[in-house]
Amino acid sequence: MRLIGRPGVTARDQQFHEFVAQRRGALLHTARLLTAGDAHLAEDLVQTALTKLYVSWSAFRRAHNPDGYVRRVLVNALTDERRRVWRRFERSVPDLPEQAGPDAAADDPELAEALRGLPPRMRAAVVFRFVYELDVAETAQALGISAGTVKSQTARALGKLRERLQSTPQGVK
Repeated sequence: MRLIGRPGVTARDQQFHEFVAQRRGALLHTARLLTAGDAHLAEDLVQTALTKLYVSWSAFRRAHNPDGYVRRVLVNALTDERRRVWRRFERSVPDLPEQAGPDAAADDPELAEALRGLPPRMRAAVVFRFVYELDVAETAQALGISAGTVKSQTARALGKLRERLQSTPQGVK
């Protein structure tokens, strides 16, 4: 959809609109993995990331690795979200008042539950290394940590995932 020609719409706005139209689904998928399947938090993260991306659009356009730039914005948004004071007082309940319909791209519920048990940095390391198949250096750059930290976080995360997934009774979901 062309926005240029409408009052107040710039070429930058058009570029951003096209980016969002092409990439929002992939961003949402990544955010769902980073939040261990929490669809609502994933939506919030994508909105926050897109807002920050719009503000820094010129820096994004100059980035040598645009995909890495976007992943970093998502991880930073998750980190910021986890630090919010009101989150400490939020109370989780086992049953939601209403459930959304099934998502065609929904991940394995056992895996999502196991991922949910990992700290955010470990979860991000696993998602970037094994879902997006980034190497250690790319993951380190995306997370803003050293390669050694990526390796140790990934190793610890895989150990925790193995424990959780092996201790889950078969057939119980």
